[in-house]
Amino acid sequence: MAASSINLVIGANSTIAKALIEKLQCNFPDDPVVAISRSASIDFSESESQRVDWIGSDYSEQSMLAISTHMQAQKIYFNRIFICNGILHDEEFLPEKRLNDIDKQVLHKLFEVNAFQPVLWLKHLVRLLPREQECVVTVFSARVGSIDDNERGGWYSYRASKAALNMLFKTAAIECRRFAKNIKFLAFHPGTTDTPLSAPFQKGVPEARLFHPDFVADQLLKLLRDLPEEPILNFLDWQGEVISW
Repeated sequence: MAASSINLVIGANSTIAKALIEKLQCNFPDDPVVAISRSASIDFSESESQRVDWIGSDYSEQSMLAISTHMQAQKIYFNRIFICNGILHDEEFLPEKRLNDIDKQVLHKLFEVNAFQPVLWLKHLVRLLPREQECVVTVFSARVGSIDDNERGGWYSYRASKAALNMLFKTAAIECRRFAKNIKFLAFHPGTTDTPLSAPFQKGVPEARLFHPDFVADQLLKLLRDLPEEPILNFLDWQGEVISW
């Protein structure tokens, strides 16, 4: 990685993303951080917030285009990109347990956040990828998006949207390697982390398997340091273990 690399964190208001930003600032104090979230006002200390360029976005494609166009005009190219968007449930729905629970609007919402938004961000950011320098694009996936690993069923929308995310990024990775020879992609499974996303499902999780966001952020940065050049897209968990597609 270049001595001074530029980091981009999308979905920066999530619990893990905030921990990741803090770790980036600690481990790479000379590397600028650009953070994108629905709110450009995030709960950080004043010293930390001054070291981050916060950008608000409604995640519409018009917003993505405007942001990427502005960055290109400023000649900003990113060496580390983290796409942290994700949804499993909200106040109106929980993951499906059976076929009868499937709702078209919920399906669409999860695909929108978990698959469509990440790949549309990549579509507009591709011009900001360095052609010669090393670059790593990390997208937050999930083990339940693995078709081979699905032995319990349920969670239709979440599983399918994460599986779609994996395929979209595998296809994009092949294309990007054609013009950016030093690019790598990581589909990252953080494990069960103590966040609002996992909160309704933590009851049966052993204490040792419920991770603090700081731990997950540390593990992710360790993985990036040792990420192999091949395959172009790695599907790894927080331990660095390969997850079957």
